Amino acid sequence: MSRRTRSALMVAMAATLVTACATPAPPPPPVPPLPGQTSDSALPDWRGIVTRADRGRFDRRDAAWRDALRQARSLQGSGDLASTGALIDPDAGIDGVTPPVGNYRCRTVKLGSQGGDDGLGYVVYGWFACRIEQTPNGLKFIKRTGSQRPSGLLFPENERQMVFLGSMALADEPAASSYGQTPDRDMIAVLERIGPARWRLVIPWPTAESKLDLIELVPA
Repeated sequence: MSRRTRSALMVAMAATLVTACATPAPPPPPVPPLPGQTSDSALPDWRGIVTRADRGRFDRRDAAWRDALRQARSLQGSGDLASTGALIDPDAGIDGVTPPVGNYRCRTVKLGSQGGDDGLGYVVYGWFACRIEQTPNGLKFIKRTGSQRPSGLLFPENERQMVFLGSMALADEPAASSYGQTPDRDMIAVLERIGPARWRLVIPWPTAESKLDLIELVPA
């Protein structure tokens, strides 16, 4: 065997060894299942479902907090904002976010004004009926009474947050459509636990009235 032939064989063998030893990048970890689910029935990642408009709202939620709180503290409002406590603290979220299934009392607090400094800085509403349900697709939040009734699925994100993708029903309309079916009613929110038995949905840049909506939930 000639020297040139031996060299060519050695190069080919080296290339084969490099290819065999190369380790492909591991796939991203799956979204963890919710309580009561198996890994086979875990929810898909919400990032593959969310619309571009709602992803923009989600990414700008810190700005929504900042602008909404500035107006809430500087403008006149409606209701007792002082009674809300940790509800209006941007950093109040704690571990153990997953809420138990059942009935809840809920109230909406609107912060900031889309009408500028001529509008109300905040509105604190009374209590309504809400529910967390276990469905084949995961946990679902439903606001059952009131003139604005969001409902939708809760997607696990981390120990302190779940991401809500839902839709809004108004006045005497039937239950809201599924997310993505009526774009002007779609909404995104972050669910956080802010006390031993207290949660909030943080809705940045809602389509009307305020700059940040908060829905407080406590077990009924």
